Amino acid sequence: MKSIVYALLFSVMTVSAFAQNNKLPRVKILATGGTIAGVGNSADRAGYKAGALPIDELLNAVPEIHKIANVTGEQISSVGSQDMTIDIWKKLAVRINEIFAKNEADAVVITHGTDTQEETAYFLDLTTAHKNAVVITGSMRPATAISADGPKNLYDAVVVAADPNSKGRGVLVSFNENIFDARDVVKTNTTQLDAFTAPNGGPIGQIYDGKVQYYFTSIREVNVNTPFKVTNSTQMPRVDIVYMYADATPDLINASVNSGAKAIVIAGVGNGNFNKAYMDAITAAIKKGVVVCRATRCVSGRVVLEDEVDDHALGTIVSDDLNPQKARVLLMLAMANTSDKAQLQKYFFQY
Repeated sequence: MKSIVYALLFSVMTVSAFAQNNKLPRVKILATGGTIAGVGNSADRAGYKAGALPIDELLNAVPEIHKIANVTGEQISSVGSQDMTIDIWKKLAVRINEIFAKNEADAVVITHGTDTQEETAYFLDLTTAHKNAVVITGSMRPATAISADGPKNLYDAVVVAADPNSKGRGVLVSFNENIFDARDVVKTNTTQLDAFTAPNGGPIGQIYDGKVQYYFTSIREVNVNTPFKVTNSTQMPRVDIVYMYADATPDLINASVNSGAKAIVIAGVGNGNFNKAYMDAITAAIKKGVVVCRATRCVSGRVVLEDEVDDHALGTIVSDDLNPQKARVLLMLAMANTSDKAQLQKYFFQY
């Protein structure tokens, strides 16, 4: 008799646990590698190999994660983010849109190296055609380091992804208990745990004790009908970045043009400015049909249209407050749609 009672009790508990589990949001983690999956020879030394651990091992390090979401993992790539490619970007965008279109998950978390995390975040922000939360995270210390920050960052990212208030905000970056808008986030430190900030506006929210608090909302358009649609076979034009500095020669601009670049982003000084040597090379490049966008090497601020440079006469466009690497991302996607400079400039002010 007791065995029957125990069996019935176990069955009730199992059904109850299953029902509770089914109420949790479904979060799919797409792993790309990076420091968060890094393995070093010593716990107290900086050297390590990025992307060495598979997603299953990352999840095993954070068992508490399963209390807040039904979490599943999928390996997209295993690279350090210095080796991130446009092909991996496209693969991520296609997979994210597929996950939401097929209702495979309610939210997506991406584990990623920090070096190019801001570029990947912005690319996905422009190409994800759903309101469901997409959250990117990583770490500054490898998984084998003393006080590795990866497990906490991964836990927080799932907390953010599972929060209903994260929907409709575009792609987010969760790092060191801060939440950033993908368009604005920038890596500003090489080794510190608080490596990310948003120079022009700061974080839009924070995570603490497993709770999310939002303080701001980006006014830039988050469009489920994004004009920047990609497939794995989408071809995007080559866009180069050329850095401006005191007494710079135009050799790199000329090399980019001669190597087939369809557009060049100038990381200019101050308000996107450059010297006469650059001006002459840019003028020649534009005459050959190359699109030139003025950005700035400054950490914060906007590049103003028609200010110190007569953009209309020269034929240049400006990046507004996008840094050079993000301006490149937008130009690649935009020029896959159009070569009209007025429309390209509109995209920079809109997205």
